[in-house]
Amino acid sequence: MKWTGRRQSSNVDDQRGSSGGGGGLPGGLLSKGGLGMVVVILLISWLTGTNPLTLLQQTNIDSGPTQSVTLASSPEEEELKQFVSVVLASTEDVWQAQLPGYRFPTLELFRGQTQSGCGSATSASGPFYCSADERVYIDLSFYEELKNQLNAPGDFAQAYVIAHEVGHHIQHLRGITDKVHAMREKLSEEEYNKLSVKLELQADFLAGMWAHYAKDDRGFIEEGDIEEALNAAAAIGDDRLQKQFQGQVVPDSFTHGTSEQRVRWFSKGFKTGDMAQGDTFSATDL
Repeated sequence: MKWTGRRQSSNVDDQRGSSGGGGGLPGGLLSKGGLGMVVVILLISWLTGTNPLTLLQQTNIDSGPTQSVTLASSPEEEELKQFVSVVLASTEDVWQAQLPGYRFPTLELFRGQTQSGCGSATSASGPFYCSADERVYIDLSFYEELKNQLNAPGDFAQAYVIAHEVGHHIQHLRGITDKVHAMREKLSEEEYNKLSVKLELQADFLAGMWAHYAKDDRGFIEEGDIEEALNAAAAIGDDRLQKQFQGQVVPDSFTHGTSEQRVRWFSKGFKTGDMAQGDTFSATDL
């Protein structure tokens, strides 16, 4: 991606200094062995919507005392902050043109833990969107896990994560999110999971649709970038993650869609750029 020198969004709220590194994750999980468990919890929480605190309680790791840690930002992390600001700015340009009256979300950077309008969260939550305060939350350390644990490197793979969460913002603005959430108490867990899959695949479609229009922005997207996004989408399919971390695939528990589905819906958004083509809720064959 040719992103350097481009406009950075003013809607980035950097809370890394105030969120700190302690208080959210038990100190013992920062050891070499514990870090691997944090990675697993981070990925599973982000992709299944599971409360990371519940997963932490289910582990048998001796957490040890909680410590407050202040970490200085590295030059690499500061560059990454600039990168996500440019990507967010690109989503603003695209969606403002496509959706008249589009209201910009805020992207909050945090480190370790944060308090969102949807409740408290830690780095183990992974990137997420909160409709209550219209914010996208991300701990930049997630990108290391995306590259090293899921083998999904590349700057456009990182951009895809932001675009997917912004896709959830669009769903919120259109009233789709509230309709899905209202069904939680009316459906069985299995049936609600199917709705969740449709919601997530539509966010993938919207990420692809953003890429469709962003590619025309003066060489912003380069050759090979879309392949990076497709690789990331495939890497975070429910089936692949369950096989990798659980050793077995349980389709009834899918909440985000298979690797094939995620790749297909992102690709559809990228190829068509047509909002009308992204109705996953009416699709007979996801």
